[in-house]
Amino acid sequence: MDANWTSIIPFLVVIPIAMMTKQVLPGLIMGLLVGAYLVDPTIIGGLQTTLHYVVEALVDENNLKIILFLYVFSGLIGMIKMTGGIKGFVETASEKIQSKKQALFLTYVSTIGTFSSPTFRFVTIAPIMKALLKKVKMSTKELGFVIETTATPIIVLIPVATAFVGYMVSVIQASTKNIGVETDPYNLFIQSIPFNFFAFVIIIVGIYLSFFHPSHSGGPTQMDDEEEKDWHECHPAVSKDLPDKPWNLIVPIILVIFLTLFLTWWDGNQQGFDFFEAFIQADVLEAMVVALLFTMLISMVFFLLQRFKLNQLISSFITGGNDLMTVIVLLSIVWGLSSVTDDLGFSSFVTAHTGWIPKMFIVPLLFIFGSAISYFIGSAWGTWGILMPLGISVASVADVSLPLVIGAVFASGSFGAFSSPLSDDTNTLANILDLTTMEYARFKFKPAIIAACITAVLYTGVTFII
Repeated sequence: MDANWTSIIPFLVVIPIAMMTKQVLPGLIMGLLVGAYLVDPTIIGGLQTTLHYVVEALVDENNLKIILFLYVFSGLIGMIKMTGGIKGFVETASEKIQSKKQALFLTYVSTIGTFSSPTFRFVTIAPIMKALLKKVKMSTKELGFVIETTATPIIVLIPVATAFVGYMVSVIQASTKNIGVETDPYNLFIQSIPFNFFAFVIIIVGIYLSFFHPSHSGGPTQMDDEEEKDWHECHPAVSKDLPDKPWNLIVPIILVIFLTLFLTWWDGNQQGFDFFEAFIQADVLEAMVVALLFTMLISMVFFLLQRFKLNQLISSFITGGNDLMTVIVLLSIVWGLSSVTDDLGFSSFVTAHTGWIPKMFIVPLLFIFGSAISYFIGSAWGTWGILMPLGISVASVADVSLPLVIGAVFASGSFGAFSSPLSDDTNTLANILDLTTMEYARFKFKPAIIAACITAVLYTGVTFII
């Protein structure tokens, strides 16, 4: 379709509604509806067009694989919680940790086995640190900051076996498809990882605060002023009622990582590529889904051998999977919105009207704009879904490196997930550590802004080089 200013109307609807409601989904749904009615401006036709775009997205083979991956992954975590895997890990670790250095070292090292999602990190590490708060000798807010720098900022940099990978690849796929670029979205994601500068900067800030910066608490921690709560009460995953079985966490995590790597290599090897090239050329999404299905089945048998009831395992799997239904709905709307704006001529409009922007400012401005959106809506995933089509379209017009632009979009979402008082990360961790959400968000806002400023400068400098 020819360049048409109406193609930007869905985005002009999405962003303000998301900011006003402090939720991403209402804005995306309204954006999709508006776009559909622009395609077919009749009462019934607009709704039929909306349904068409969503159904078309859901029947796509790769999109179905992503949905399956997200649901099964969350279901597996549900079984691990029910069988006492997380609680057992926390109990075992808290008994063995005796000093601040050991506790902080565990916080970073445990990322190897608990990087699947931020919430998973929080419910495995935060209760341990909460139980050891007096030994750690940090204020509760400082402790929360350190823990949070080992969650989303690290997870967005990991290319396999996380709840983030499938979503991040899918928004790249939808956005590149809209501008007619034939490419492997997973490879683009891999190439973009070094350019997620905010994640790297805030991780460095967290390490500095952990090991080289004296605590500002200067006195008792928040919990010393009141009767200290039992850490078993901070989250259902570590409840006293659950069994202590750390291997129910360790075995599935090792399995899913090993099988993902092995099946990725196997797929590439079957195509005739050597060892390293096999990982690059493989169908990684397929390997991740198959590895996860194998892990789920083996874990189910492993839990049954421990005499857990089948109906309980199935129930916990479904409960866990349903925890991500909001994300799956979000994805479906993002895919539909991406398709409708493409049909309205969004890429052509961007091509015709953004050539005046100096190349050196495109990436830092995109990062700053995305950071503002993510802060006010509190969602990294929502920001990526809104901003990625715009970012990739602008990059194609201005001849800016796609991996650099993709990295900047992911970095902007990471900023909001880390700093926003509306983000799930902020609220979950504040709840576990018995912090006031707004007070905790204010505490970490300054270092987050400093990291964001450094990130913007880095993007400006790198634009000259690439």
